[in-house]
Amino acid sequence: MFISFFYLLRARGLSVSLNEWLSLIEALDKGLCGSSLLNFYHLCRSILVKSETDYDRFDLAFAEFFKGIVTPEDIPEEIWKWLSEDIKTKDINDKNMLDEFVLELEELQRRLKERIAEQKEKHDGGNYWIGTGGTSTMGYNGYHERGIRVGGESRHKNAVQVAGERNFKDFRQDNILDIRQFQMAFRKLRQFSSRLDGAKTELDIEGTIDETCDNAGNLKLVWERPRKNTVKLLLLFDSDGSMMPYSNMCSQLFQAVSKSNHFKDLKVYYFHNCVYEHLYTTPHCRRGEWIDTEWVLSNLSSEYKVIIIGDASMAPSELMSKGGNCYVGLYNEIPGIEWLSRFKKKYPKHIWLNPIPERDWEYTYGARTLAKIRELFPMYELTIDGLEAGIKKLLVSK
Repeated sequence: MFISFFYLLRARGLSVSLNEWLSLIEALDKGLCGSSLLNFYHLCRSILVKSETDYDRFDLAFAEFFKGIVTPEDIPEEIWKWLSEDIKTKDINDKNMLDEFVLELEELQRRLKERIAEQKEKHDGGNYWIGTGGTSTMGYNGYHERGIRVGGESRHKNAVQVAGERNFKDFRQDNILDIRQFQMAFRKLRQFSSRLDGAKTELDIEGTIDETCDNAGNLKLVWERPRKNTVKLLLLFDSDGSMMPYSNMCSQLFQAVSKSNHFKDLKVYYFHNCVYEHLYTTPHCRRGEWIDTEWVLSNLSSEYKVIIIGDASMAPSELMSKGGNCYVGLYNEIPGIEWLSRFKKKYPKHIWLNPIPERDWEYTYGARTLAKIRELFPMYELTIDGLEAGIKKLLVSK
């Protein structure tokens, strides 16, 4: 049965090697986690998981495999309540009620399970029940030399419960971006900076260290041309409609980009479902609050890198037909697919970021239009990994 846990971890995307698994078996043989499932959880994670970005995958797999396993860490809520009320203290010299011998761990755990089953009320100052301030082997704020602490500042939790809390879900690289991850994302965008021609007036720390080491420790300064932002960025956001579930995320992305100093120039416009004759200047996409799309294409040079953010999901007519614009009274003479093609032709550096997980692209509403747009633009998930891959695409020479 235990080997099936290994296969489950592999099936859930964790690259657990055979050597790592054998190391875990060796650790178990040496008793490094005792008989505690919680200790086993931490031992597995420390040996089998190589990066904090995989902690959440591990937690999900652990909770799936060990779901329903009852361990001594499962303390009923009523006992936690008793332990937290009116803590009494006892004279530290009063030890005449100590258990007659120090129990081994297995015996302690056996007795803890018995007490959990038997105990019906709160206890303080005793030597038998789970309580506070006494000499029992179970509880806290007491005086037994060795026992199981229950409560206090480090309240136990069942290992499956700890795993199920998913405390590391924000560390995943494949998460849809949230506000805590934007800072990580924009570290990638710093790659847009470039070295300009000009005098070398900026000290190159790493180069200086390398040259000094090669020079037998004698200081040799290395200078570099200053780094300056030269990137012009055009952002086009799909707004309203099917993008409503992602509106908060897109708003956070906009705020993070607008406060960034990574760009020489930044232009942001909005559209609803598809680009037509007008691009809106606000995310509300109100009539009149717009700029002509043709003006943008004529006045923003091909130096701009274009990032389009949208789910690419719409009725086929909105993408392929004249008059496909869903706004009443805004008849488009040119199909949306043609406008998108013009952006592709004018701006050679372009990507599309989609908030829908890639695994759903073939099955989501609007999968047909999504597929057509993918033929025009390199499309990536709006995740840390997706944004990094998209930025690399924008940086390549062709």
